[in-house]
Amino acid sequence: MKKIFYLLLGMTFPLTGFSQCDLESVTAFQKKINSEYANAEESPLKEKDRKKFKTLDFFPVDLKYCVTARLVKATDEKPFTMPTTGTRKPLYIKYGELSFKIDGKDYKLNVYRNLELAKMEKYKNYLFLPFTDLTSGVDSYGGGRYIDLEIPDGATITIDFNKAYNPYCAYNEGYSCPIPPQANDLKVEIRAGVKAFHK
Repeated sequence: MKKIFYLLLGMTFPLTGFSQCDLESVTAFQKKINSEYANAEESPLKEKDRKKFKTLDFFPVDLKYCVTARLVKATDEKPFTMPTTGTRKPLYIKYGELSFKIDGKDYKLNVYRNLELAKMEKYKNYLFLPFTDLTSGVDSYGGGRYIDLEIPDGATITIDFNKAYNPYCAYNEGYSCPIPPQANDLKVEIRAGVKAFHK
């Protein structure tokens, strides 16, 4: 049912929970996503891959990749069609810009809302953070990775790259997945989260 829900909504993410900076939280994320991928009703894996599936491949947990970002909300933004790996044309709007540091260097990412998802009470505060980095196409999936976030009460938000996961199309070309905008290409290796899938 969950897979069908994602496809109808035009999204492909596991909604694995929002960020906290601690090892326990990352371990829980890894356990949950592995459980979903092993479950025939939830898994994006092809049947032949799921039958031999044991665990996704993760970078070692490194809490330096769990950062506090400053959120500057966007103003006067217009909805746009985010390109996907298929023919779908889901509508998004830029919610704001996230500024943060890794190893003392400044980085910035745009964060988005899916307009269809935002209509649903359960997901009205959901934010979508797609990105690519210098591991993309090398150690991590070439099409980038995603992080689930939630609209914060204040002007800061936690980004835990240890919870970055692959879009479903990394495992099955039958899915249509949003392609991270060029503005969200980080010029740094994010050696955290889910690695590329090796069959």
